[in-house]
Parts: sequence; C-alpha cells; structure tokens
Amino acid sequence: MGCESCGTSTGGTPRGCKNNGNCSSGGCNKLEVYDWLANISLPAGQQAYDIVEVRFKNSRKNFHRNTSILSLHAGDIVVVESSPGYDIGVVSVVGELARIQVLKKEPTLKPFDIRKILRIANQTEIDLWIKGRSLEKDLMYTSRTLALNLKMQMKISDVEYQGDLSKATFYYTAEGRIDFRQLIKDMASEFKVRIEMRQIGSRQEAARLGGIGSCGRELCCTTWLTDFRTVSTSAARYQQLSLNPQKLAGQCGKLKCCLNYELDMYLDAIKSFPKTETKLQTEKGEAFHFKTDVFKRLLWYGYRGETGLIALSPERVKEIIKMNKEGVNPKDLLEFVKIEKIVELGYSNVVGQDSLTRFEKNFKKNPNSNQNRNKQYRGKQNTNKQNNSSKGNNA
Repeated sequence: MGCESCGTSTGGTPRGCKNNGNCSSGGCNKLEVYDWLANISLPAGQQAYDIVEVRFKNSRKNFHRNTSILSLHAGDIVVVESSPGYDIGVVSVVGELARIQVLKKEPTLKPFDIRKILRIANQTEIDLWIKGRSLEKDLMYTSRTLALNLKMQMKISDVEYQGDLSKATFYYTAEGRIDFRQLIKDMASEFKVRIEMRQIGSRQEAARLGGIGSCGRELCCTTWLTDFRTVSTSAARYQQLSLNPQKLAGQCGKLKCCLNYELDMYLDAIKSFPKTETKLQTEKGEAFHFKTDVFKRLLWYGYRGETGLIALSPERVKEIIKMNKEGVNPKDLLEFVKIEKIVELGYSNVVGQDSLTRFEKNFKKNPNSNQNRNKQYRGKQNTNKQNNSSKGNNA
C-alpha cells in the first residue's frame, strides 16, 4: 500500500492509485523511488533478480531476498524475517532497479546474509501493523517522561514498533554516551515488550521527523537525499555568504546540506579570479580586497581610511598585480575602472498612444445625473396627470 488514504484490496495491494497493485513510485511516503525499468522485459532465459528493497517506517530501508519467488510489485505489504519474530514493510524497489540499488548502497553485501521475505501480508497482519503505528505516539511520550524522571541528557525523537508488536525500537539523540540500563528496565516493565535503543545524529533525526525548510519546500533529507556529506563553513565562504549561524543552519542545527549543491560551480568560476589575499600597490596607497561578485565578475577594492569601494574586473586586477611584480605602481585604481555608457531608452506607447486612465472616464459618476433623471421622471408624471384631467373634462 502506497499511503494510508489509498486503502487496500484483497492481499494487501493498493487500490486507490488505480494502478492495479503496481504503483510505480510506491505511493505517497518519504524517499519514493520511480521504477524506470518496470516496463522493460528481461532477455530470454534470464531470471528476475531475487533481492527486493523493503521500506519500513520513515526512511528506514533494508534489502530482503524473495526466495519463495513471489510476484511482488512496488507498494505491496510483505512480511519479512526479523530477530525475534517478523516485521512488516512495504516493497519499494524490485527487479533490475533493485540490483542497481544494491551495487550502489551495499556493494559488499552477501546474498546469504540477507533475510528472507516470508509472504505477502494478510489483512490480520496489516491490522496488527496499523495498531502498532497508532500506539507509537503515546509510547514516545511515556518514554520521554521516564527519561526525564531519571534526569538523562537525551532526547527520544521517534519510536518504531515491530510488525508483530514484540519489539519497540527507540531512536534518540545525545551529545555523548548514555548509560540507559535503568531506563530500559523501566521501559520493559512499563510496555511489556522487548526494548532496543538506537542513537542517531541530528541529520538523521531531521530526516525521520521531516518538516519545511527555509526555502519553503519539504526537507531534502526527507524527500530524496540519502547520503549526508560533510558541510563546512568554507562552502559558505566560497559562495560569498555571510557566516551567520542562524541563516546557515537547518532544522537539524547543522549547516544546511544545500550549501554543497552549487559549490562546484563556484569553485570552477573562482579559478579564473586572482587571489584575494594579494594587495594592490598604487601611488595613492595600498588597496585591500573587500568582496567578490562571481556572477558579475567583479572584485571590490578600497583604500585604508576611505569608505568608497572601487569595482574592478578580474582581468584588470591581474594587470595591476603584473605591474606591481615589475615594480610599477599605477597612480590610482580609478584609472582601471571600465566606464560603461548608459543608453537611455525612449518610451514608446505600444498601446496606441492611449492613456492608462482611458477606461476610468466612462465609469466616473456624474453627481447631477440622478437629479436629471428625477426631474425627467417627475416631468413625465405631471404631463400624464394633465392629459388624464383633460380627457375627463372632455368626457
């Protein structure tokens, strides 16, 4: 089933997407995958790839083997092996695309180490799975209360029940190592299930919880971003961004991952720029670099003690540096400023020399119009009365 609103038919296949149980993207959940190899038939004699990618709650995905040769499609709810018992997940990738995913994510994965897919989930198992999802929120709040009572420096951000409700996995964030042995004892006595604690980072927490970024779109780590690369402040420096932690930090509290998206383009563009550490020597004094505009290809320099800045192209700056190396100092940087002629464009009324307020004249109310209408109406009434009286006298 792709999403809860689609509903399920017999056998647990989705019916709301009108794809007859074969949703190409798996539904409306996080980190969806479009199977662009779904309609490509295999060569004669080649068997289908038996490893399937199964998605569980939020962004957790695992690979499982289809040893029973079940007819699986993206969006099917399946029962897989777990320790202990079994778990329930949704098929996200099958076929040749699953082979590509295995080579990309886990190239050293051995087939015998992969757990098996037992069967397609029946309605009873799906109901139990949905029941576990409904209990997770209350479970998380209660576990937070238990952690606060023990004065533990940790934050429990998410809880995931196993498909058979025999185990609950608690995801938490903490700055250091936490001794939660007493917490596990309290949880086990409170919830009567097996407890597992997993520490995750701030980026993984934001990916699991989701949200809206400063750009107005859903978080990248929630929708499509799976590998979290290191982001440093040098990426902001290369892009000429102000080093303001409030603007550069995302919902996870770390530097935004999108700072790396355009970094390569900036690095290629900056290669043609001179080094900003180099000072320009002139007869007027020593000029220092203040800022750079990569798009306009301009560098701003200024003299010590002066407020005005002078914009120069990279070619002009290289020319001045070459002159300084030869022992020649120009008189002033203003000599190298390229003066562009400002062309004034004449205004032409393409509408046909019509005024922009030409339609307002027809809709202006005349204050005397109502009075004229009343006078005309009264005049007509008086003439009608006179005509009626004259007819009565003649009769």
